[in-house]
Amino acid sequence: MQSMSTTTDQPPVAAPARLSRDRHRGLELLRATEAAALAVGRWLGRGDKIAVRDVAERAMEEALLSMPFDGRVVAGFDGPGGRLSPGRRVGTGRDAVDLGVDPVDGVSLVARGLSQALSIAAAAEPGGIMPPPPCAYMHKLAVGRAARGAVDITDTPENNLRRIAFAMNVKVQDLTVVMLDRPRHHELMERVRGLGARLALLTDGDVGGALMAGWPGSGVDVMIGSGGAREAILAACALRCLGGEMQCRPWARNEEEAEALRTSGIAPDAALSLAQLVPGGDVAVAVTGVTGGAMLRGVQYHNWWAETHSMVMRAQSGTVREIRTQHHVALDPDEAQRLV
Repeated sequence: MQSMSTTTDQPPVAAPARLSRDRHRGLELLRATEAAALAVGRWLGRGDKIAVRDVAERAMEEALLSMPFDGRVVAGFDGPGGRLSPGRRVGTGRDAVDLGVDPVDGVSLVARGLSQALSIAAAAEPGGIMPPPPCAYMHKLAVGRAARGAVDITDTPENNLRRIAFAMNVKVQDLTVVMLDRPRHHELMERVRGLGARLALLTDGDVGGALMAGWPGSGVDVMIGSGGAREAILAACALRCLGGEMQCRPWARNEEEAEALRTSGIAPDAALSLAQLVPGGDVAVAVTGVTGGAMLRGVQYHNWWAETHSMVMRAQSGTVREIRTQHHVALDPDEAQRLV
């Protein structure tokens, strides 16, 4: 073995740890989710869903317009007057990225003063985020890292829950399953209850449900059911970063949606894997709590300052950062009026 010589008066110095010098787009997007959360938190419990959506979109739009990239929204609110609708370009830089945004996942939660609302934004290289299919809803199945590879959305809920329990080395009765509390899920609820699994119901916000399924220690093991197509894409971005798994199927409610899916190249009954939903390698996600919940605290207002609680994650490095930020200009009267 060849030896290395060193000076006698100085000990050898260990090489410094190599840290990634790549830009972390999630940390950039954090400013956008924090801005939306701070702006919309003022509308908690005021019963105005239209104002909640508009205020959050305006705040996130303003933050994204100053970002150091050339962003193209591929998953955004495609409604009348949407400020961040698909195709919108934002940013001031040349680094091309695709974006998925939801200024408030759980608009009705904020309006009604309920928990679990959050703000989320995702970024990936061009082509790294699948545009939502041309249908309003998708069937979804999401799990965390421990059950990755155990799910098949084309199989029955019973068989999926049995495989998930086996992968996690628990009984089916030990699983906690989360889904939206909707009439369309009543039969699914009874099937889950028939197996003896625990059932947690959400009034809104299925992105948050998928995040809980993917985050160890959240108390949720599986997210199942149908929800918005855009929300499915954003949830898939987060699961991609968390190392979990998500599968979806379009829900064509009529022949018009079925034909639109065929025209876009997607079979109406296609099973879409996580790799298809989020094919990108450099995926980053920022999430900020708005009203608080199982994973994130809501916006906390104090005398002349406010505090937000966020998570920033990146698929390429596998890092997940939990960030609590104090905003000492957030409650300046002029600034607050401008935001809301």
